[in-house]
Amino acid sequence: MTTQALINAYGERALTLVKGAGCYVWDTEDKKYLDALAGIAVCGLGHCHPHVTTAIKNQADTLMHTSNLYNLSVQQKAAEDLCRVSGMEKVFFSNSGAEANEAAIKIARKYGCEKGIATPTIITLDHGFHGRTMATLTATANPKVKHGFSPLLEGFIHLPFDDINAINALEGDPDIVAIMVEPVQGEGGIQIPADDYLPTLRNICDKNGWLLILDEIQTGNGRTGHHFAYQAYDFYPDIMTTAKGLGNGLPVGACLTRGKANTIIQPGNHGSTYGGNPMACAAISAVIETMEQENICEKVNALGNYFAKGFETALANKSQVKAFRHKGLMIGIELDQPCPELVQQAAEKGLLINVTAGSVIRLLPPLIMTEAQADQVIEIVASLIH
Repeated sequence: MTTQALINAYGERALTLVKGAGCYVWDTEDKKYLDALAGIAVCGLGHCHPHVTTAIKNQADTLMHTSNLYNLSVQQKAAEDLCRVSGMEKVFFSNSGAEANEAAIKIARKYGCEKGIATPTIITLDHGFHGRTMATLTATANPKVKHGFSPLLEGFIHLPFDDINAINALEGDPDIVAIMVEPVQGEGGIQIPADDYLPTLRNICDKNGWLLILDEIQTGNGRTGHHFAYQAYDFYPDIMTTAKGLGNGLPVGACLTRGKANTIIQPGNHGSTYGGNPMACAAISAVIETMEQENICEKVNALGNYFAKGFETALANKSQVKAFRHKGLMIGIELDQPCPELVQQAAEKGLLINVTAGSVIRLLPPLIMTEAQADQVIEIVASLIH
């Protein structure tokens, strides 16, 4: 298929996919692939989940768009569902994870402005990824993705991930207003912090009057075995962003707030023409209903452990493997050298995977995957490492 009419933002793409069902997709040659990437953690409930698909179809027959000049019952329900499962209190809907993070950054900056801070500054972490808009690009501590886009925004400090001492060293800085962090760094190679890292960040923010922003774009919606990753701990963030699995394929994002962050944005401060679109909101509620009815988080924990045990055996004699990391169904296998060629090699064997951070095989399988399908993933991935 020709791509001459498309801006070449994604490079060469070997496959043209035309259909999906459950954990599988098919290409134009009707070849079937087991999808261990789920659209980069988007189709958590699998492709074309019947309950989500029906909800979208029904909403399309009822009302597709009006704008946010009017109240929408489906939007209100989606917000209430999200607050119920997250423990957060308010929601702003966007169209993507980057837009949700933009909203979080604006809230943090306005919070600082209201405190009289001339240059409100947000701490972000090395190897994190928050998006490709100008603000989220600046927040992302990766020089490669920033190259060619200067001048960037001011107001960000990048520190090492999982290093409390580096953050403690900035206590008392009068310009800092927030810490923005992914509970698990996805694009950074499935980097998982120490168990006490996030709770300690919460305590530091409380002590200094900073906001804690959790970027759960990739970790949210059941991916780590809780509806949101912070629910493994005994605290709430001030701001939490989510997208990807939130609509199971329909583009949607959300910025959620709690406590002092609830009232910072007022009419005229922020907005979105499509944010909270009825179609997207119908998908959100259908995803949440399905996750609860099918005990998805419980299944993710069980399947994550199954993958871990399977890979422990399959990779035992692979000297190229530097590390195996997983949190729920965020799985990373770090090799001792760059391995981008494994993506195509896996596709030739009927498996879709990803390589991130240069040398990390990243697996983000659908949350509904069976143990038999997991065995296929383990067998094929292990066969690629030699």
